[in-house]
Amino acid sequence: MRLGYFTMPLHPSHRAPSQTLQEDREAVILADKLGFYDAFVGEHLTEKSENVTNSFIFLASLVHATQRIKLGTGTSNLSHSHPVLIASHAAMFDHLARGRFIFGVSPGALRSDAEALGLLDEDRNKLFADAIDVILAIWERDPPYDIDFPGNRFKVSTATTRIPEIDRGELYKPYQKPRPEIVGTVVAPASKGVIAMGERDFHPLSANFLLAQWLPSHWANYAAGKRNAGEAAHPADWRIARTIFVADDDAVALRYGRQDAASPYRYYWRMMGKKMRFSGRQSVFKTHPGQDDAELTDDYLVERLVLCGTVNRVVDQLLALREEAGEFGEIVYAGMDWVDPQLARRSMELMATEVMPRVNRAIAQSRHRNVYQEEETRP
Repeated sequence: MRLGYFTMPLHPSHRAPSQTLQEDREAVILADKLGFYDAFVGEHLTEKSENVTNSFIFLASLVHATQRIKLGTGTSNLSHSHPVLIASHAAMFDHLARGRFIFGVSPGALRSDAEALGLLDEDRNKLFADAIDVILAIWERDPPYDIDFPGNRFKVSTATTRIPEIDRGELYKPYQKPRPEIVGTVVAPASKGVIAMGERDFHPLSANFLLAQWLPSHWANYAAGKRNAGEAAHPADWRIARTIFVADDDAVALRYGRQDAASPYRYYWRMMGKKMRFSGRQSVFKTHPGQDDAELTDDYLVERLVLCGTVNRVVDQLLALREEAGEFGEIVYAGMDWVDPQLARRSMELMATEVMPRVNRAIAQSRHRNVYQEEETRP
């Protein structure tokens, strides 16, 4: 199982972006040094507590500050820009990163972003679908492109102005061939969108907002999409994000991870609870559709959505998660505000150097036992 990193980011709004952006850079740089496989960074325009407005710009600041980690938009909100711009920026970034790039995509969830852009009354899911079709076509075709899909508002051609002798009228293609890995964040229980991901060979990242009991529905739908495409689904392509805090002491883990009023984890879930309620998406927190909203307290959220403890406790929680969700390829560690930088760094260190080796040893031993039992039961 790989270890990845994701951050929205989400910080108290009184903190200066000049400080929080540097802190978020330090977290990704540390993740690279610790051997994390990838790092996804989100973007929003109109949420003061979320400081990254363009994930490409933020990630570009990390290309030469990191060595191995793959850098992923988490996500690029495709309804916000013309697909020619996004295709060109993503391809350029892929060259800057020499292939250390993952193209995370979504429609863009914030209604206030859409209002600011004059898109409030638009179908952003349709804009997303139109945009990704055009982006892929740009990367697949040669000039003058002549992209004109039925029902798609975006028409792309350079036929009128193209001058082949000076390479005018030609758009960037990615460094990776035929394209970078494309990842979509999945939030809703039993999301139908993940079926389309499977059909198009996009890879799912199940959000840390979702209760673990709903995770198997994501895999079932992804596998269905792969079957529709005549292909087999591979667990290695499925990422699951969780909110995790690891400490050297259980009391510290509980205090900083769940209980203290100043806990960044408690702040995160208090804010996410409010954000989801205001957007009418609080069902992701519910054990059943009829559950009363009044039950979705801060304590309810941190108890169910924060994995915390010493190394062995977190190992046990991750193995239990794998039992409940099924096999998956990557656990994605969700980044928080660094209220206590020493504890924040230590948690990432323990996750990478202690937790993951033990988790992977346990998985390997389990597979070995299963193979042995199968051989023993053969006639």
